[in-house]
Amino acid sequence: MKRQQKEPNTIAKKQEEKIDYEVYCQYTRVWIPDPEDVWRAAEIIKDYTEGEPILYLKLEDETPLEYRIGPKDNALPFLRNPDILVGENDLTALSYLHEPAVLHNLKVRFTESNHIYTYCGIVLVAINPYEQLQIYGEEVINAYSGQNMGDMDPHIFAVAEEAYKQMARDERNQSIIVSGESGAGKTVSAKYAMRFFATVGGSANDTNVEEKVLASSPIMEAIGNAKTTRNDNSSRFGKYIQIGFDRSYHIIGANMRTYLLEKSRVVFQAEDERNYHIFYQLCASASLPEFKDLALTSAEDFIFTSQGENIFIEGVNDAEDFEKTREAFTLLGVNDSNQSSIFRIIASILHLGNVEICSERDGDSCHILKNDPHLAHFCQLLGVELEQMEHWLCHRKLVTTSETYVKNMSRKQAANARDALAKHIYAHMFDWIVEYVNKSLHTSSKQHSFIGVLDIYGFETFEINSFEQFCINYANEKLQQQFNQHVFKLEQEEYVKEQIPWTLIDFYDNQPCIDVIEAKLGILDLLDEECKVPKGTDQNWCQKLYDRLSSSVHFQKPRMSNTSFIVIHFADKVEYQCDGFLEKNRDTVYEEQINILKASKFQLMADLFQDTNKDSSISTSSSSKSSRVNVRASKPTPKVPNKEHRKTVGHQFRSSLQLLMETLNATTPHYVRCIKPNDEKEAFSFESRRAVQQLRACGVLETIRISAAGYPSRWTYPDFFNRYRVLMKKSDMTVGDKKLVCRNLLETLVKDPDKFQFGKTKIFFRAGQVAYLEKLRADKFRSACIKIQKTVRGWLQRVRYQKIRKSAINLQRYGRGYMARRYAEQLRLTRAALIFQKQYRMVRERRDYLRVRQAVVTIQAFTRGMLTRRIFQEFLLHHKAMIIQKHVRGWLTRRKFRRARNAAITIQCAYRLMRAKRELKQLKIEARSAQHLKKLNTGMENKIVQLQRKMDDQTSDLKTQNEQLVVAKASLGSEVNKLQKELEMMRSRQGDGSQLTSLQDELEKLRAELQEAHTHMKKLEEKHSNEKMGLEQRVEELDRENSMLKSEKEEMNRRILHHSKSTEDQESSASQSVGRVQAELDEERQRYQNLLREFSRLEQRYDNLQEAKFQPGHKRNNSTQSSLESDSNYPSISTSELGDTDDAIQLVEEMGVEKAAMDIGVFMKLQKRVRELEQERKRLQVNLEKMEDQVNCKGIEPKTTSEQESEDLAYNSLKRQELESENKKLKNDLNELRKAIADRASQNSSSNELQDGYNLLLGQLKAANEELEVRKEEVLILRTQIVSAAHQKEETTNQIETNNVPEWTNSKKPIDKEEAVRAYHGLCESKKLLEAQLQSQARKHEDELAAFNTQIELLKDDIEKKQEMLNHTMSLSPEAQVEYSVQQEITRLTNDNLDLKELVEKLEKNERKLKKQLRIYMKKVPDMEVSLTAASSQPTKAKPQLTRQVTVQRREKDFEGMLEYYKEDEALLVKTLITDMKPNAVSATVPCLPAYILFMCIRHADYINDDQKVHSLLTSTINAIKKVLKKNNNDFEMTSFWLANTSRLLHCLKQYSGDEAFMTQNTAKQNEHCLKNFDLAEYRQVLSDLSIQIYQQLIKVAEHMMQPMIVSAMLESESIPSLAGVKPMGYRNRSSSMDGEGPGSYTLEALIRQLGQFHSVMGEHGLDPEIAGQVVRQLFYSINAVTLNNLLLRKDVCSWSTGMQLRYNISQMEEWLRGKNLHQSGAVVNIEPVIQAAQLLQVKKKTSQDAEAICSLCTSLTMQQIVKILNLYTPLNEFEERVTVSFIRNIQNRLQDTNDVPMLLVDTKHTFPVLFPYTPSALSLETLHIPANLSLDFLTRV
Repeated sequence: MKRQQKEPNTIAKKQEEKIDYEVYCQYTRVWIPDPEDVWRAAEIIKDYTEGEPILYLKLEDETPLEYRIGPKDNALPFLRNPDILVGENDLTALSYLHEPAVLHNLKVRFTESNHIYTYCGIVLVAINPYEQLQIYGEEVINAYSGQNMGDMDPHIFAVAEEAYKQMARDERNQSIIVSGESGAGKTVSAKYAMRFFATVGGSANDTNVEEKVLASSPIMEAIGNAKTTRNDNSSRFGKYIQIGFDRSYHIIGANMRTYLLEKSRVVFQAEDERNYHIFYQLCASASLPEFKDLALTSAEDFIFTSQGENIFIEGVNDAEDFEKTREAFTLLGVNDSNQSSIFRIIASILHLGNVEICSERDGDSCHILKNDPHLAHFCQLLGVELEQMEHWLCHRKLVTTSETYVKNMSRKQAANARDALAKHIYAHMFDWIVEYVNKSLHTSSKQHSFIGVLDIYGFETFEINSFEQFCINYANEKLQQQFNQHVFKLEQEEYVKEQIPWTLIDFYDNQPCIDVIEAKLGILDLLDEECKVPKGTDQNWCQKLYDRLSSSVHFQKPRMSNTSFIVIHFADKVEYQCDGFLEKNRDTVYEEQINILKASKFQLMADLFQDTNKDSSISTSSSSKSSRVNVRASKPTPKVPNKEHRKTVGHQFRSSLQLLMETLNATTPHYVRCIKPNDEKEAFSFESRRAVQQLRACGVLETIRISAAGYPSRWTYPDFFNRYRVLMKKSDMTVGDKKLVCRNLLETLVKDPDKFQFGKTKIFFRAGQVAYLEKLRADKFRSACIKIQKTVRGWLQRVRYQKIRKSAINLQRYGRGYMARRYAEQLRLTRAALIFQKQYRMVRERRDYLRVRQAVVTIQAFTRGMLTRRIFQEFLLHHKAMIIQKHVRGWLTRRKFRRARNAAITIQCAYRLMRAKRELKQLKIEARSAQHLKKLNTGMENKIVQLQRKMDDQTSDLKTQNEQLVVAKASLGSEVNKLQKELEMMRSRQGDGSQLTSLQDELEKLRAELQEAHTHMKKLEEKHSNEKMGLEQRVEELDRENSMLKSEKEEMNRRILHHSKSTEDQESSASQSVGRVQAELDEERQRYQNLLREFSRLEQRYDNLQEAKFQPGHKRNNSTQSSLESDSNYPSISTSELGDTDDAIQLVEEMGVEKAAMDIGVFMKLQKRVRELEQERKRLQVNLEKMEDQVNCKGIEPKTTSEQESEDLAYNSLKRQELESENKKLKNDLNELRKAIADRASQNSSSNELQDGYNLLLGQLKAANEELEVRKEEVLILRTQIVSAAHQKEETTNQIETNNVPEWTNSKKPIDKEEAVRAYHGLCESKKLLEAQLQSQARKHEDELAAFNTQIELLKDDIEKKQEMLNHTMSLSPEAQVEYSVQQEITRLTNDNLDLKELVEKLEKNERKLKKQLRIYMKKVPDMEVSLTAASSQPTKAKPQLTRQVTVQRREKDFEGMLEYYKEDEALLVKTLITDMKPNAVSATVPCLPAYILFMCIRHADYINDDQKVHSLLTSTINAIKKVLKKNNNDFEMTSFWLANTSRLLHCLKQYSGDEAFMTQNTAKQNEHCLKNFDLAEYRQVLSDLSIQIYQQLIKVAEHMMQPMIVSAMLESESIPSLAGVKPMGYRNRSSSMDGEGPGSYTLEALIRQLGQFHSVMGEHGLDPEIAGQVVRQLFYSINAVTLNNLLLRKDVCSWSTGMQLRYNISQMEEWLRGKNLHQSGAVVNIEPVIQAAQLLQVKKKTSQDAEAICSLCTSLTMQQIVKILNLYTPLNEFEERVTVSFIRNIQNRLQDTNDVPMLLVDTKHTFPVLFPYTPSALSLETLHIPANLSLDFLTRV
């Protein structure tokens, strides 16, 4: 990399070293400098030769001009680009790259085409239109999403999509750097970029993070934006927003950093400027009741908001903006209390500005008027002492080494201190809000990558430039340096990628300028040094700058000033005034005033100033842990009055800027340069002088210069071949290699090899070479035209000439014939001589050849043998060397392995040591946690008792020791007295001195022992007292902790109760809203179908969540199984899976954002409860079915004796009665259960009571069921015995009467026999009953065992979850543990409430089912009575004969079109016909065969009057179809197959329903097949909804398959060869992010073939032609929408040739519609806009008649679309004319009166409502044949 320093304003004027003077010839167009327009167009009227001093020009107004050329005058002017290149999307596509070309291209695009975005290499240039444009809607976002950057027109969305795509592809963080001066549109551009990310990368878990990210914008605009003379919404701070994404690239959070808030605006505004918006918003809303205590009035009444003399902004309503600000605060989680505190602080700043400070007579002191209302309001709002604030506003404290004293301040000093305090408060509030916003946007999830959006101030220069402008320009110097290096790097990568020789490029390096500012002893260092000087002044600092930096070329001293300095920046020279630099850099606030604010009684105000070491003007605010560093002093430093020992503003800004640059360098940058076109804010007005200043300042021209220094124009080989093949020769066109053809052509056309380079995929050209090639191409076309004219004229002359020629030919023919015959004779003679010579020479040469060949073969044989032996010897040597190498390498490898193993062991030891230290640290933290203290407190009472006992024991020991000491003391005293007496006696007896001395010594020794005993006793007493005090203190501490824990427990209970009540309120409100939504669903077909589509999406998402959640340890219930188990009679809730999904989704909506964290837990609990209840219901259902089967079997099974029949009939009758009584009992139990649950739910006092109530109810229900079973069996036994006894008695009586033989003597024996028989039968019956009881008990035990196993599994899962929760809880801090426990308790209560609610619903469903069964049995009772009567009246022996006769009759019946199956075969039927069905299995049979078979099974269930069978089969069918479609959600064939079958089943249910409206086209036989017993209208509605969902899925699948084909087939493929032209491409097309990775190109034939495949598949499956026509219609709408949207967003396809291609493509598609007989389906109407757009590209666009024709032609296009196409229209060669601006304005004026909806892009997601017309089938069910390959042998034809 080679850097060069040069003047920034002369960058664009660099000329090439070799000037081609030949191009400066007559008619060449050039650019010359102009003082007003910067550059002006002219034309050369005389050829210029090298060395001439004057260039003769002609201006555009035909004015002649003599332009002087010379080293002292002017260089040769810049050349203009061809008209074909004017208006390009990318400035780097221009052939001549220089400043006037860039400026002219931007002006043409902005003023004529109204295009505000233009690419300049990697930079997006955005010009502020000062008008709202309809180019930022969601449809535009969808159009740019997923597209390559060079494929669409320039847009901020294209840059955002490029960043998003590169983040996903390269897994590298991205940054979008938006810069520009005030009013250029930086904030709006950054806002739209964030809106794009929020739309494309929305959050995956409905946490609405993207809405919070967008909601931060109005807050930051309110507190950080203000009106300036240049911009009504100018950002007065810089910000860098990091939007975080997870691994799925969904937004999970965001973070914001801010830079250099303009605090001076709080206290001062220039004329016609305003303070920050929040002040005016609050004043505009001061009349609201909640703001009465702020004592605010109009903004004109406050000094801080009225200095600009204009408090309003045109078109802005401050009160409405304030409501938006408050809504944003609420969305980000700022509660009402904090909002109120923020507004109090803002109001207090306004009151502080109105505090009047009066000067005293001496002028050195001042005071505040008594009873100043504004000071009182200020102190009241902030909660501070009025007297103290009043005192310290006028005084300051000075601290010296010896004393501290208070000094008065002058009025000016006090006013400055007041203003500094106001700025300080606002800056701290700003930082607090930013930090709170970051907390709201912060996420606990792991961030995978991020995209940063930098909205920062551009280069600024005013008449008076101060410290703020210096910091802003310093930041722009750093950003410009990074920009230059990145541009240079991209150019280098492009050259290396294409393997082009890389030559060093000079580019401007501003590092010397940056060194002047930030290097050692630079401007910032000298400023910080002067701030440390006690009496430093701005003048002294300025003088130091002159002394130290005068030698730098980037620093100058003004001639007329000693208090300012000049810095030569990359964009311009800027003169800075030194006044105020030191004060702003220090940012001094008096400590006494801050201390008063710290003592505020409002928590928020006190929190703002708690950190005394925190900088008062924080230049960056971030809650990110990675970028936040807390710096603390190593030791406390003494406070100095009136100063705070902290970093200066300049130092902080430099540090934050360095951090920003590190972040940007670690990401891939994308640049957006915003340009302000004029200072008057006029819409689409372009001032060249203002624009060129900004282009120079923002680095756009530097990008152009770097590109122009290399090879700016780049063409791919195919594009170059297609564009310039007219310059090739016919022989070159035959070569297959296009690269070789291009090489040969360029080497022929361009003689200088340095003008171009050949890369791997592209050709690189120097600047101007494309224009030269275009000139050659135009010359070629001109010569071709001339050649055509010449040929025509020659043909005319040739006709005349041929008449003369014809006569001459006849004469020549005879002469030539004679000459030819003579020549032929000579040829024959010559040929014979040659043959003789040939044969002789051949024999001679062959003999010589054979001799030489034999010699050569002999020599080769010996030579090859010698070479082979040499090779063998070398092979042996190599083989031996390889053996040696093998052993050596093995030894080396083993040694390396041992070293690696030792190193690994060492690393493992170190790592285990580190893990052990971490665990030790964690254990210490757990030991200090609140949970540990609770565990310690568990046995604290026992410890207290033990300590009390220990203290009592020590007290008793002490008493014992004291008694012993007293006894010892008494004994020692008596001993001393005794010794004294003996001493006296000894003295009296003997006068010996030695004995006296010994006695005295002994006395002293005894005294010492006594003293030592006293000391030991005192120590014991002190030790005991200390231990006693310590134990008492410990007891008191434990008591306090216990009381504190009890209070916390009570507080948590109160919060839980409050939360449960609020949950109930939310549930009730949510249920009401669901009712309203349900009412709206029935109003409109389109809305209903859209909701069905949304329901399907939510159901799919719910299933995905469940699968993802339960994949590790749980398994979902089979949807088919759950559908078979459904009990409901209402179709919309016939499947448990469907209902549970709706409930779960509704529950998530009811819970809201605050409880979104626990939504997955609720889903898990709900799903688990559903499974339990389904298992319970299944068990009851199985029992009921078994009982019914037993009853049926007993009723059908013939008995051999009349006794068995009568007993079975009696048993059945009693069983029926028992069922009726059981039903009544269940109803009563259910009513009692509901009452109990309602009572418990109304109480809802605590979680323990709820759980106890729930367990109590379950226990009562279980006990009642058990008792009912026992009593039922007992009653059955007794009643059976009674009935059998009565029956036997009647038979005996009848037998006696019939025989009429009174044999009294023998009567006893038969009676005994009969009694024995009766006893035997009673025993058999008892045996049966006992067996039934045993079987029922066995089944009951099995069910209980299964339930226990299920419960064990659930308990295991619960234990695992609790273990995970416990581990998670232990890792949290004590405060977080309390919050987490409260959250878990709330979740548990919510789950319990849901369980109870679900239990009530399931019990009500069971009740409805039992009622329905009761009604069925009641209907069957008369039939059973009739059958019993008939059975008793007919002989017993006739019954088997009757049964056999019925059987014979059924065998002889004809097939009635019904299929019978057993209930247990239902799952197999569904599996065979739906789950495992493949469309090709029934392709050779009747279309929609599965639908017919299913309907025939439904008919049989209706025929036998089995409603449960009908309900179960239909429910299973619907759920199985859903399951199959979910599994094959991307299979068009499978979706079409089931759409056809579902619609056919729906038509069958209508055709055979019995309704007269559906029977008009039926045959007599079909009318006989109608349903007899059930009305399935509700199921028809369910099937209709299912058909709509399948249709929507079919459209979705088809559109997904066609989406990548539409643009390529309709707009890019050459259906008419050699028609499309190619234009020069810019950087974006040359280096797209998806270069080489784009999808393959599709032709129109491929698209039509795909449509044909769709249509044929639908026809094969028997789909109704009307539905197939609607599918084609929807697909043609999608083709129209995608094609038209791309046409409106791509300049390269808006040409005459594209219109021709498009019109041809549309005609081919119309031909396909006619061939398929679909031209009446409405598909042609849907592509009418594309047809008119193609015609618009082809018609003339010059005169007013053309405009009128266009208006009458394009009736399906809106005015915006017509104008957009005309603006984008691009001629492909210079023979075409551009569309003039006046013509476009004429079109707009003509179309203004139309009432079209202002729409630019077509809605690609629009779906037409589908209609399923009733189409009855002519097929008779009895003629249907079921193929054997379906394996439906279990079905019986009836």
